[in-house]
Amino acid sequence: MPTNIQKLIEHFKYNQDEYMRANYNETQTRRKFIDPFFMALGWDVSNEAGYALAYQQVVHEDAIKVGGATKAPDYSFRIGGVRKFFVEAKKPSVKLFHDVNSAFQLRRYGWSAKLSLSILTNFAELTIYDCRMKPNRIGDKASHARILYMTLDEYAHRWHEIADVFSPQAIMKGAFDKFSKSKKSKRGTAEVDDALLQEIETWRNLLAKNIALRNPDISHEQLNFGVQCVIDRIIFLRICEDRGIETYGRLMALQNGKNVYERFMHLCHQADIRYNSGLFHFRHEKGRPDISMDTITTNLTIDDKTLKDIFNGLYYPESPYEFSMIPADILGQVYEQFLGKVIRLTEGHRAKVEEKPEVKKAGGVYYTPTYIVDYIVAETVGKLLHCKSPKAIGHVKILDPACGSGTFLLQAYQFLLDWYLEYYSTHEPEKWAKKKKPPIRESGIRIQDSDLSGFRKPDRSKLAWQELGSWQLTLHERKRILIAHIHGVDIDRQAVEVTKLSLFLKVLEGENDASLQPTLIYERALPDLSDNIKCGNSLVGWDVLQESEVGSQESDMKNLNPFDWHAEFSTVMAAGGFDAIIGNPPYARIQTLVKFYPMQVDYFKKTYQSAKTGNYDIYVLFLEKCMQLMKKSGMLGFILPHKFFNAKFGRGVRKVISDKQAISHVVYFGAEQIFRNATTYTCLLCLHGTPQEKFVFVKINENDSMPETLNFIQNQIEHVSYEPAMIMQPQDDSAWHFYGAKTKLVLDKLYQQPQTLADATHKIFQGIATSADKIYVLRILKEGEETYLCYSKHMDKEIEIEKGLVKPFLMGKNVHRYEPVKPINVVIFPYQLEPNKATLMAQTFIQEHYPMGWKYLHANRKALEGRERGRMKGERFYAYIYPKNLLEFERVKIMTRDICDKPSMSIDVQGNLYHTTTLHSFVFKETCYENHKYFLGVCNSKILHFFLQATGTVLRGGYIRFLPLYLSPFPIRRIDFDNAAEIAMHEHMVSLVESMLDLNARLAVVKSPHEEVMLQRQIVATDRQIDMLVYSLYDLTESEIKIVEKNCNNQ
Repeated sequence: MPTNIQKLIEHFKYNQDEYMRANYNETQTRRKFIDPFFMALGWDVSNEAGYALAYQQVVHEDAIKVGGATKAPDYSFRIGGVRKFFVEAKKPSVKLFHDVNSAFQLRRYGWSAKLSLSILTNFAELTIYDCRMKPNRIGDKASHARILYMTLDEYAHRWHEIADVFSPQAIMKGAFDKFSKSKKSKRGTAEVDDALLQEIETWRNLLAKNIALRNPDISHEQLNFGVQCVIDRIIFLRICEDRGIETYGRLMALQNGKNVYERFMHLCHQADIRYNSGLFHFRHEKGRPDISMDTITTNLTIDDKTLKDIFNGLYYPESPYEFSMIPADILGQVYEQFLGKVIRLTEGHRAKVEEKPEVKKAGGVYYTPTYIVDYIVAETVGKLLHCKSPKAIGHVKILDPACGSGTFLLQAYQFLLDWYLEYYSTHEPEKWAKKKKPPIRESGIRIQDSDLSGFRKPDRSKLAWQELGSWQLTLHERKRILIAHIHGVDIDRQAVEVTKLSLFLKVLEGENDASLQPTLIYERALPDLSDNIKCGNSLVGWDVLQESEVGSQESDMKNLNPFDWHAEFSTVMAAGGFDAIIGNPPYARIQTLVKFYPMQVDYFKKTYQSAKTGNYDIYVLFLEKCMQLMKKSGMLGFILPHKFFNAKFGRGVRKVISDKQAISHVVYFGAEQIFRNATTYTCLLCLHGTPQEKFVFVKINENDSMPETLNFIQNQIEHVSYEPAMIMQPQDDSAWHFYGAKTKLVLDKLYQQPQTLADATHKIFQGIATSADKIYVLRILKEGEETYLCYSKHMDKEIEIEKGLVKPFLMGKNVHRYEPVKPINVVIFPYQLEPNKATLMAQTFIQEHYPMGWKYLHANRKALEGRERGRMKGERFYAYIYPKNLLEFERVKIMTRDICDKPSMSIDVQGNLYHTTTLHSFVFKETCYENHKYFLGVCNSKILHFFLQATGTVLRGGYIRFLPLYLSPFPIRRIDFDNAAEIAMHEHMVSLVESMLDLNARLAVVKSPHEEVMLQRQIVATDRQIDMLVYSLYDLTESEIKIVEKNCNNQ
């Protein structure tokens, strides 16, 4: 323990009677004891480094007295501007071990801010609380969610417990997060975003049902708008109360008396006068478009009980929320989920809340993690602002073309606020503060003399000066920055309103009633964002009217919601476009578009090059559109699926990007998952308006902390969690295969082989698609001389069938690495094989030769005819819908499952096995003199594993797709049979593979545990010998082998 802390403890004990008195206050405790305590841990408590507020390690919150209670924690401890934990200080006379109120207060702050841990201390005691557990004022004891408690007598021998977790060095090394995870209890945890979402969804249900009931003439659109407006206004006003901007308890007071909605609307009209935002726009005003004026909620009828039920849960002690502490990005996450549902009116005019069809199809709404948003903003907006002045960036226009709840725009705005404040406060701040409309003003906590009664007079002035030593942007400047730079579009009107709400709350962050008063003399507190955040379809212009029949109905136009970029953002487009375009564009396959938005599909095909090829996804259209909207010197940053890199449908957008040589930066996540509760394979793609010769490609390796990895990348810190490379721009629409530098080194060596697997094989093919496996595929129960007794899953009974009508059939689960293949199923195969074709057997032929088989087929005729919406009705009802590759099965072949975590191939030595679509087979050319077992060894080796990881599709959990598309380009090592050394290697490989086949066959029937272990060890050793032989065949060096093995072992 540091010496100064030891002295401080001794001093406290010596003067304990004085410090434990009730009149020794919190401010004195903080200055005398708690500040030095955290300074000893390594924190810059007094901002000795002189950083601007946005970058200070420790923020002394400007505590607001609201409703008789303090509305902010005493300290916020941060790393890189990101909150890690709060510290709430109490005077020593408060007994923290038993004090319920202090514990609840701290937990409420931490839970609302979505922090995992926070500290409560009076120096005499120190407690750590798990803030992930939802606080409950009624029922929670002081010990609830407490994970550590100690007194100052224990500091000496337990100092490491604090320093090893809560020092800035420990946090940066990951110890805080590790400790936090180890202490998390599933019992009682309820994240603030999940709880708040549940809360406002309850409000929506209550309001929707009541408004529909009491307002019989209201339409579906008006109902959704009205409910959204009421909820937005409640949240806005309640947050303003907790921030001290509005009088605390005004909404709570509405519960007393009648006409609650009328009185609520009176508050909203007052807010219109005070704030000027589109959230409260009820009357015609010069300079404001009437189209944004609300004429709906002013005429609604809502029951008192409905609103009282909502307002009652907004305040202590019923409410666990400290609204002033809820971060803007958390509120955005809540609203992102909230917007995934819509209110529908039934025929009886009852309100029903349900998921939007496209959201239901996608499996829900997926919110972009904050660390991803931060990275994209830094790589686009950050680079545009680097080494510039406010005058030089005055023209910068930032756009999110599918802004949703405003997540990206919020972070871009915060980035701008921090950048401007940093510039003003480091470039003669006093000069800026004296301007006619100053962009900054001095900030800090003014300490009352009563709080400093225990300090000598010289110390009092020094303490007050330290607190007032920083600057903050004026409200006028915060509004100017927002209007000047931030723009967004979304097709959903509700999303547009939520984005505005989020930005309004960000404008007012750090303000209170006293700080607003000087501004309100000259102007209203909030800007009108109707010219910045707009509702429309980013992908569909008014030229859609030229298309046939579209536009003939008003409902068509409402659904399409066309948007003219040059009309809506005329000044921006006239200047060349947007400087930074950021976001997470929607993901929706063309099949979804055809189902839910059929009118758009034809328009897309005629308008976008990206829509002309294959089953495209809508995000490629956003890419193409945004490249048109981007200024020549601009930048684009999206998180989106990387499937278009090598998929057929990506050809169009790949050409658009390669023609402009636009790639600036790619972070490739591979199979690493970014979105919570969703399986998507994504990347970060940054494009530049100016052609680039090369770009930075970063491949993410498997890791536990993606935020930390992105921080390493951004700061160019070498780490095993990622692999960077500088890569030349792609030149055409060919599939993109980008690799890290080490991976490329090995691939270049492999590509020295003159032939690929496609060159050596007659065909790599997929199995039989019957479209009715439950009917065609039968499980063998007993084999007779001429028939099989089988089980039919479709009919759920035993049937007998002739051997001549069936083929031995493998399912995916029947094929394993080097294991003997024994079919337990047969497939009905109603085809006659001839040298060059497979012909469907005639009904009469089956009836004559296979009467039992015909009886079974006829019994299932209705189900077989119903395949693919009745396509198989008629005389050919028993045929396969897709009779492909039927001539290929009766050959010696290597077989692989479609999806495996590593090469897991086996061999059909007899050449008589058929299989399903989840298996693929290689049939080699007759001119290949190598033994099939030689090829099996090469294809089961780590070399193919490595190759497919680098060039194919890797799925969640490290699983790989073994598809012909990815297998065909594999560089196959052929044998020169005129070379004795190569013949010897070939024979050695065949011998090793035969050993593997034999060992696995013996393992399948082994009975002794000891023998099982011995066989498994032999298999591992033989497998290793095969890998080493393959490395020799491909002439890999020791360093190249290490690269291969490291990549394969990471999966």
